Amino acid sequence: MLKMTSSLAFLLVISTLFFGMTTSQAQAYLDPGTGSMILQVILGGFAGIALAGRLYWHRFRTFIGMAPAESHAGDEPGHEASKSRSDL
Repeated sequence: MLKMTSSLAFLLVISTLFFGMTTSQAQAYLDPGTGSMILQVILGGFAGIALAGRLYWHRFRTFIGMAPAESHAGDEPGHEASKSRSDL
């Protein structure tokens, strides 16, 4: 099974290289705005990944056991949020 997979991968690589060497030049024009658009897409992707990482970082650390589970402030008996107005 492994031999068949490796021979198929080798055939695919050789076919791709042969196809790449036989193509002609594109003679295409890239507008100056194209580079700016590509840069914006890349930077937007990094910003999205950073935002998602920031939002889910604590949940991820709790999931893998590196951070203690989050306790809610109102659950503690001595916390001010659990006191009624008459106690103040």
